[in-house]
Amino acid sequence: MNKKGKSSVKKLLMLTGLLGLMGSASAQTICAFDLGGASGDNYALMKDYVLTVKKWNVDITLKPYSNEGAALQDFKSGQCDGLVATSFVTRNFNSYTGSINAIGAIPSNVIARNLLMLMGNPKLASDMVEGDYEAAGVIPIGSAYLTTKDRTINTLAKIEGKRIGVLEVDPVQRRMAIKVGAKPVLMTIDNAGNKFQTSQIDILPAPSMAFTPLEVYRSMGPNGGVARFPLSFMSLNLILKKNAYPAGFGQKSRSWFSSQAPRLMSKVARDDASVPAKYWFDIPSEDQVGYLRILRQMRIEFVQNKTYNPRMMSLLKRLRCQQDATNYECALKDE
Repeated sequence: MNKKGKSSVKKLLMLTGLLGLMGSASAQTICAFDLGGASGDNYALMKDYVLTVKKWNVDITLKPYSNEGAALQDFKSGQCDGLVATSFVTRNFNSYTGSINAIGAIPSNVIARNLLMLMGNPKLASDMVEGDYEAAGVIPIGSAYLTTKDRTINTLAKIEGKRIGVLEVDPVQRRMAIKVGAKPVLMTIDNAGNKFQTSQIDILPAPSMAFTPLEVYRSMGPNGGVARFPLSFMSLNLILKKNAYPAGFGQKSRSWFSSQAPRLMSKVARDDASVPAKYWFDIPSEDQVGYLRILRQMRIEFVQNKTYNPRMMSLLKRLRCQQDATNYECALKDE
């Protein structure tokens, strides 16, 4: 073969290799926290997600974590370019989706479902990006309910002086506990169950899905129960290092998670239903009004100190007032 022929073959091979690279899927890694680790339901959802994004020519490897702190550390140290963690942790990367857990802001599963379906709306795209990070999906965990070993603790007055578990990563919970006269005891998701079991705390805020994994039922005793009053709505958020993914990927991702809202909220409802009826108890209606007013005051305070995102708070208020236009807060303009 002459020089001209060899040169043509070389160019053809280079072009073929370049086209091959262009057509191959980009590879990323996501550190995914799930209380159940690799066997958890939310990790199973992320495996479905991985299969879906392959169709978008993106190849993602999942790393499972049952310890949220470890997942966060590996994400921050660069071992992963995506993170699935609770909104309490991801608020530092995106305050908009990180404010979904605002206390008292989502009082029903209907409102939660409506919010999740909105999260895929392209009109919200600008709120999903902060600096180098992009919020790419929301996975509902469910409402956090006050779980206690003594169901007679059912009023604001009776909470005074009691030890209540508060997440180390969420200053709002600590402030709220102090506001109602309780004694905040710092905890993590990983050690919450143990602290409740060993009576280091009297009241444990927890979602229904944690009832079995944290063995809450073993710790409540014959007089314990779960107050049928949603304190906040918990979620896992997917945060991406924006530049590690193709342009437009974040919006596609949010749209996919949004499309899963009915399925995911059905699981939340099943989790609530899985808590035996004998454990549920109600807070007197007059005390519920007191709680709601305090929670509202706390939301306003934490918007002012820039913990909560004001645009998310405005959206959640609109959703609450769509469900109940007679609610007293709907006529107020300070949230």
